[in-house]
Amino acid sequence: MEFRHLRYFLVLAEELHFGRAAQRLSITQPPLSLNIQQLEASVGTALFQRNSRGVQLTAAGQAFVPAARALLDQAGQAAQEARDVANGLLGHLQIGFAGTLLHLGLPALLQRFEADHPRLRLVLHELSSAEQLVDLGHERLDVGFVHTPRVPPGFSSVLVSRQPFVACVPARHALARRRKLHLADLAAEPFAMVSRTVSPDYHERLLGLCTDHGFAPAIRFELRHWLSVASVVSQGLAVALVPAALRLSGLAGAVFLPLDRPTPAYETRCLWKTGREPVALAAFLEHVRAMAQPLE
Repeated sequence: MEFRHLRYFLVLAEELHFGRAAQRLSITQPPLSLNIQQLEASVGTALFQRNSRGVQLTAAGQAFVPAARALLDQAGQAAQEARDVANGLLGHLQIGFAGTLLHLGLPALLQRFEADHPRLRLVLHELSSAEQLVDLGHERLDVGFVHTPRVPPGFSSVLVSRQPFVACVPARHALARRRKLHLADLAAEPFAMVSRTVSPDYHERLLGLCTDHGFAPAIRFELRHWLSVASVVSQGLAVALVPAALRLSGLAGAVFLPLDRPTPAYETRCLWKTGREPVALAAFLEHVRAMAQPLE
């Protein structure tokens, strides 16, 4: 049984006349008769009764009409879905992100993209930068937003943001009244930091920055997320250096102060595996490039 047989059957079922049905199908009567015979042989019973007065559907033929329509409709929907996937209009994207992106334009990006591509489903995974690189390499993620100053081999990237680090101190701390801080002012304080395993690049950079200012920080907390770092500070348990975007977190009990000297930039990149760019991902990357506004 072929889809052609079903189409021919339905036209003949509507016309109940071989000549008119063949004309609608733009074929001659002999091929139409042959296709109907092939369909009946495939089904295993007569679908039409032929007599001197014309053509009539048998009881089996009448029962076959809705089933044939449903089969053709399903085939048409499947073909349309395949075309939509190929054109980037349908499907899903697996997206990794680190928590600070929630304060750095990711929600607005997702809302704009979903408004323009309502049939593309976005699945978001909050992961550390190191975890995202592993999942990108194994193609468990289509794209990731990672915090790294370096693009690993085999990946393509868009620089999404570039921002300074700021000091984060408890709101009731004496230093919270300053307009700016010298990093050495924090030398005697307990520190909270993102752990080395989660963000090895920036963990080392912040340690080096403290060393450059004449002290080794007394690290009391090593945490998985920058927001957790700021939360510990808001409880009065430590001080920290955090990306400037966390000023937008609205976290009560923490004060964010600029430093009086430049710090290493905290860079956020959108990464994907080089050579792996399906249409849906290409459409998403267009929105990323439009959003990217690296901040000095």
